[in-house]
Amino acid sequence: MAPFDELVREHGGTVMRVCRAVLAPADAEDAWSETFLAALAAYPRLRPDSDTRAWLVTIAHRKAIDQWRAAGRRAVPAGDLPDLPDRPDLLDRPVTEAPALPDDELRAALATLTPAQREAVLLHHVGGVPHTEVAAALDITPAAARRRAADGVAALRAQMTGGRS
Repeated sequence: MAPFDELVREHGGTVMRVCRAVLAPADAEDAWSETFLAALAAYPRLRPDSDTRAWLVTIAHRKAIDQWRAAGRRAVPAGDLPDLPDRPDLLDRPVTEAPALPDDELRAALATLTPAQREAVLLHHVGGVPHTEVAAALDITPAAARRRAADGVAALRAQMTGGRS
């Protein structure tokens, strides 16, 4: 098998793209590091005929999802709270939110896909893994992998364009 540092050089960009598809850039770097730490620990047990790119993309996807879930459980600091206004009518005004960034919209759209579609889209379209390898990683047929990825992309398009083609 190739030395581990060759894997990092060869597949580091792909792993980062998978992490960034799920996480914000700063969090994606942490997931990238966690991916390669986990892969380094498991690398000696990897079968020589294994597809290392698909293996790394799968680990990256799982680490990114773990980090995304953990972020949802962390407390968000509120900062300094403003003084309450003296006028009660001001308390009923709706709070305005900053518009979502395109990356946030894409992450939100990815979150609406079924887990099967999301995995196929991330592995194939973000990770660049061929459908045959996606099928092997997900333990499905290549035709099912193509269908899941196509259905996922169609659902993303519909959501991102508001149903317009």
